Amino acid sequence: MIKTFDRSASNDEVVQALKKDGGVIIANLVSDEFVDSVSTQLRSTYDSQGTKHQDDFNGYTTLRIHAPIRLPGPVVDLIAHPRVMEVVGLTIGKDCDNFQLGSSTAIEIHPGETDQELHRDDDMYPIRFPNVEFQMSAMWSLDDFTEENGATRVVPGSHDLRDVDDVIEDDVVQAVMPKGSVLFYLGSTIHGGGANNSDAPRSGVISTYSLGWLRQEDNQYLCVPRNVADSYPEDVRRLLGYQTHGQYLGTYPGDPDGFWAE
Repeated sequence: MIKTFDRSASNDEVVQALKKDGGVIIANLVSDEFVDSVSTQLRSTYDSQGTKHQDDFNGYTTLRIHAPIRLPGPVVDLIAHPRVMEVVGLTIGKDCDNFQLGSSTAIEIHPGETDQELHRDDDMYPIRFPNVEFQMSAMWSLDDFTEENGATRVVPGSHDLRDVDDVIEDDVVQAVMPKGSVLFYLGSTIHGGGANNSDAPRSGVISTYSLGWLRQEDNQYLCVPRNVADSYPEDVRRLLGYQTHGQYLGTYPGDPDGFWAE
């Protein structure tokens, strides 16, 4: 099972469950009104661009918005939510000076979509270090996530690095959670989108956060136009990668940490 906490739970409780099970939910972390503002913001882009990334892996009745952080508005506040930043820092922060946004995607699964292939998000990295998580993810529910409408499928404990092919259906649980909740899971946790057997779509925003010394999954400097990045507050610009990692990695003119070599 995936443990579910309410928003009054301490970060220590949340992180302990996340590290033990590979996934954890905080229910009702943001209000329905805020979620509705995000859904309204994303609607026109879903409708105009949502089919671009349809394929065998992403599905053919699922709409996706690549890098929604490029769209100024409430979705940015969701991706950079302070509680998410705290949990990410406590989970992977021990292995880096700072973390960064690896990727972000808005996903709307429509009726008739089938189960997504189970996978690990961090398999793109060609090496593993013992007891080091390269990244973790936060999936926000913009609708109620139910078993019927395709709540994310998760294999608790699969951060033990078992082979994905060894997973059986009895190992899989669904991250059922109300609108405005967030599912955290480790990069090494096996998961996948669920089949939508309901009569309505369900939407969510998934973001990955990676160690600051790794290459980002999505090139944020190209995904987010520079004039848009410049309009964001410093914490969001840093999340995009506009910061150094330590004194020597990732320096650039105007570096906010003052390490640029004159």
